[in-house]
Amino acid sequence: MRKYLVPLAWANLVANVAIVVTGGAVRLTGSGLGCPTWPKCTDESYVAHGELGLHGAIEFGNRMVTFAVGAIAVLAFVAAWRSGDRRARLLTLLIGLYIPAQAVIGGITVLTDLNPWVVSFHFLSSMVIIALCVVLLDHLLADPRDGAGPRTRALTWATFAVGWVVLYLGTVVTGSGPHSGDLESKRTGLDPQVMSHVHAWAVYVLVALTLALVVIARRAGNRALTTTGAALLGLELAQGVVGFWQYFTDLPETLVAVHMLGAALTSAAITWVVLSGRENRVPTATAP
Repeated sequence: MRKYLVPLAWANLVANVAIVVTGGAVRLTGSGLGCPTWPKCTDESYVAHGELGLHGAIEFGNRMVTFAVGAIAVLAFVAAWRSGDRRARLLTLLIGLYIPAQAVIGGITVLTDLNPWVVSFHFLSSMVIIALCVVLLDHLLADPRDGAGPRTRALTWATFAVGWVVLYLGTVVTGSGPHSGDLESKRTGLDPQVMSHVHAWAVYVLVALTLALVVIARRAGNRALTTTGAALLGLELAQGVVGFWQYFTDLPETLVAVHMLGAALTSAAITWVVLSGRENRVPTATAP
């Protein structure tokens, strides 16, 4: 069964990134309350009906995507269980349990009329699942890598921590802006322009840390960390371009959706950077 586990682990990652995008579509089309209650769509029905219109169909469709993501997680857990790999069993179990928990958090966002702080927690929970999917893949792929010294490992963790600050501040910016998911939903009350600048400064720190990490890893001859660090740096720069573009064009929905996709990929990338800085996979000399 192990031969099925790796593709299922990849499917887990792709599916959880995809549901971030579909969840963003719900919000950006103003369909957050297309199904006005939870777990039912309406007080009388679990499914959307014609009276709810397009918004109801979009919100209900996103709920159905959750079942598809959950099915992939269950298949991955079964494959891990039959493979006898204890660590894979634990990781697939955590991912599988997190998905229904995330569905409950999504339900709470509906029941609280899309409270921006609850929506922020809902989004960040998806980032956690994506990180777990990356940990699972890293375990299964078991690619050889050079060991990183203590200072370099500390830099990877600093990059990871600041990356999460950036992700959180991004949700605060969104919660202060116009894309509430429904015309009646409240905002945080914070100044979106001020929060955008705070978010941007956190991004500058993240870029500086990542650049330093790439330079140090390259000088130490650490190929795995150089590769993951460079990929993260490229993603950060692309996110920066999209972020400034959407800021100066009044947050068009398409660009916001692309930025959300970038955030999901950032969660994956900062996790892979930390994993790349861990101990050797194979006996090699430890890098300075």
